[in-house]
Amino acid sequence: MKAFTALYRALDQSNATRDKLSALQQYFGSAPAADAAWALHVLAGGPMRRVVKTRLLREAVLRATGLSLWLFEECYATVGDLAETVALLLGDVGRSDDPDRMAERGLDVWMRERLLPIATLEEPDALDALQRCWAVLDAEERFVFNKLITGGLRVGVSRQTVLKALAALHSLEAGVLAQRMMGFVARKRLPDAQAFAALCAPLGVAEASPDQAGDEQALPGLLPYPFQLAHGWTEDDARALDAAECRVEWKWDGIRAQLIREGEQVAIWSRGEELITDRFPEIAAAARDTLASGCTLDGEILIWRSGEPLPLPFSVLQTRITRKRPSARTLSEAPACFLAFDCLRAHHTDLRTEPLDARVIQLDQLARAFPEQGPIRVMPAPALSDWAAVDQLRVDARVRGAEGVMIKHRQARYVAGRARAPDRTQWWKWKLDPRTVDAVLIYAQAGHGRRANLYTDYTFALWDEREGERRLVPFAKAYSGLTDAEIRAVDAIIRRNTIERFGPVRSVTPCLVFEIAFEGIQVSKRHRAGVAVRFPRILRWRTDKHPDDADRLERLLECLQPAER
Repeated sequence: MKAFTALYRALDQSNATRDKLSALQQYFGSAPAADAAWALHVLAGGPMRRVVKTRLLREAVLRATGLSLWLFEECYATVGDLAETVALLLGDVGRSDDPDRMAERGLDVWMRERLLPIATLEEPDALDALQRCWAVLDAEERFVFNKLITGGLRVGVSRQTVLKALAALHSLEAGVLAQRMMGFVARKRLPDAQAFAALCAPLGVAEASPDQAGDEQALPGLLPYPFQLAHGWTEDDARALDAAECRVEWKWDGIRAQLIREGEQVAIWSRGEELITDRFPEIAAAARDTLASGCTLDGEILIWRSGEPLPLPFSVLQTRITRKRPSARTLSEAPACFLAFDCLRAHHTDLRTEPLDARVIQLDQLARAFPEQGPIRVMPAPALSDWAAVDQLRVDARVRGAEGVMIKHRQARYVAGRARAPDRTQWWKWKLDPRTVDAVLIYAQAGHGRRANLYTDYTFALWDEREGERRLVPFAKAYSGLTDAEIRAVDAIIRRNTIERFGPVRSVTPCLVFEIAFEGIQVSKRHRAGVAVRFPRILRWRTDKHPDDADRLERLLECLQPAER
């Protein structure tokens, strides 16, 4: 734990990438492979579940320190971070001798023998286990331990930086390591030395050990490539580029995914690096039947019924996301379609360094085997000669169920992430202008971290006059979009106009109006308004408007597709 805590401290205390790389290389170059595997999992965004509930952690602190509950809550509200609050309150309380030198044991021992087993214990035993762990750790080590058990360890280092450090240590291309990393993070097993060794193995060395061969994600041919992301479109881009040099596609509102066929096996990976093959069996079956072996396609998963001109709304797709093994009825009512727009690998050949036009030609050749209106499709891109025509296409996106358009330079190579090409041969997204409504703030809750003592999380409402009674109905929560000065001003108004308190939430007299932007809308039986909006955010504080002038719920409902109203 000492070594990993030292790494955390070095990463947290420096803003210089060079220093972070040096600290990472020093740790990974000296740590045992099992410890390095856990450190990589934690730092590179591997799933970390909460081992203990907040209530249990709070009880353990109160037992160790003898503090009152109200004092703990006040300290937590001031600090804003649970792990840091616990470490500060404990101080040196409960420290004891460490005859087994547990603090010097590696991260693997702590995760497997001390930290993860706590989740399986009954409450009294879990409290004792926490006390034993804290007893052999100093204040800084306790802080890192608390971060791990709450599943909230975040430090100022990107996955790319971690992989760059590893790539330099093991003389590997960063792109190769990034691809392997997607399988490493998504493994169903706990991180271990064997997995770490396979991750860092030289090119040409078998990456799947015999006991891993049953895992799809352990097979090199079924690993996805790191996804390429797009930049936001600007007027400067329009001035610098010729529309004829670019390929324009719809920006669909679906699940970005890669579809892979290797031998008789198929894998579907989401952009979130989750293996979702079982959730879309109709796409997997179509890939086995029609996609050549050794191919990787990039595209979007949508719900699209055969014969229909447009895909169904994202709300229908959501019914598939949570079902790991969809029923026959679900497959019939919400059939999924993989809409391919890029070919990253064909006939076992990596095409990412080829220009986009060459990759699309290869995609079109593969598509000859796809049945029309089948679960795998390729959408043709219109040829547009000027940006006015592209803008008109973007405006038409809403009636097609799309979010806007994608603009891709025809010479663009496929690169990981959102890297900018020096010659502007890259991808851009030009989304629809967001929909907006003027809404009234009716509830507020304190924020976290440096905003723990300010009311920054707001609930907004619109006027509902459908039943002959005018009332405010909540429809969205938002917490971003205001400046620090505006937040302080709103906080003061909230405190002066509080009606009731419900735990951390305050009910506020309707007196503040804000313009709220959102990207999409869908019917929802869970919300009193009957709808749910996607990605709500504050555009501006409408100090010029009285609450009576806020929008009615009917205006929001008009944004629904005709079939959903």
